[in-house]
Amino acid sequence: MSNEHPNFAGFYAAWESLNKKPGATADIRRVSSMDELLDLPAFYRLVEPFGWHADLKPWDKERWQRLVFFVNQVTDKGENSLGKALALSGKISDKRLFQIVRADSPNDITQLRRLLKQAEPEVSWQKMATQLWYWDLRQKRSLLEDFVLNQKTKD
Repeated sequence: MSNEHPNFAGFYAAWESLNKKPGATADIRRVSSMDELLDLPAFYRLVEPFGWHADLKPWDKERWQRLVFFVNQVTDKGENSLGKALALSGKISDKRLFQIVRADSPNDITQLRRLLKQAEPEVSWQKMATQLWYWDLRQKRSLLEDFVLNQKTKD
């Protein structure tokens, strides 16, 4: 699984379906760190059909944790990348995004989740999930670049 990514659209649909059941995703929505997901049966029920298994490599487990940590923070609408959607929201400053680029894991992920709660962006889940799946310094810089290049200029 390390060389390819899963069906992100199918994963989002599974989340939406699970989210319609009262209480099924409440524990997942309440976690404050990715690590807390590993203590929740609902997490394993969500990711198992998409390739999670006990022998999964640690970096692949982190990839799944990132997806689940963020799936409730966005609305899958349109074709905007995450950086563009954050810029168009008008609620996020350059400085806050720059802090994410400079932060180490897991602080970068925690800070990004806070930004998403604030901005409530409408993004392409496919684009965002791909960026989160391969999350590294290059992806963080791409996020910053998309953000800066799509900001509305203040006259």
